Amino acid sequence: MAAQFQFVMRSGPNAGKVYPLEAPEIIIGRDAGNGVAINDAEVSRKHAKLSLHGSAYVIQDLGSTNGSFVNGQRVTGSQVLNPGDTVSFGENIVLLYEAAFDPNATVIASAQAPKTVAPVHRPVPAPAPVAAPAPAPAPVQAYSGQVPAGPIFMAAAPAKKKSAGLIIGVVVGLIILMCICIVLFAVLAPQSALCAPGIRIITNILAPMFGYGMCP
Repeated sequence: MAAQFQFVMRSGPNAGKVYPLEAPEIIIGRDAGNGVAINDAEVSRKHAKLSLHGSAYVIQDLGSTNGSFVNGQRVTGSQVLNPGDTVSFGENIVLLYEAAFDPNATVIASAQAPKTVAPVHRPVPAPAPVAAPAPAPAPVQAYSGQVPAGPIFMAAAPAKKKSAGLIIGVVVGLIILMCICIVLFAVLAPQSALCAPGIRIITNILAPMFGYGMCP
């Protein structure tokens, strides 16, 4: 028989102890063989008796020395106990009468195996595709007969080099021409002309080369 009610010691030698009430008749007293054994000098060996009547226990004092009390009132005959009542023996022993469980509650059969809920597997989102880098534009090939999109600038020839070469050529040509003129003049001109003022210096320089005499 499962316990529907129980005593919880509020005050006494074993404060906080729980006494399940399972038998249809229970003796309360100091003797160790009692259904509710309380080892205290204020409790008689057989102090009181609990009897199950229907769905409630009834308490009766067994002629104890210090008496039995329910909610502070001395028990003189038989008294029905209700959950929440306090039962006292003497001055120091206080027991709380309470239901071990709610008899009016709907009991769900525990024989049914608990349903196992299958875990929900959520699909793992696929990683976003990585965009491939755009290919570099292919170089545009020029074909024969194709009209260019814009003007094509050709590299200009180095004008400075041509100008310098032209000047050098002109200078060299002038020098050669002067030399030829001087030689012809020295060969063809008479001695008097060679010794003319302004030409005398040149004649004296060229005299050794052409075998002329020096101008005075």
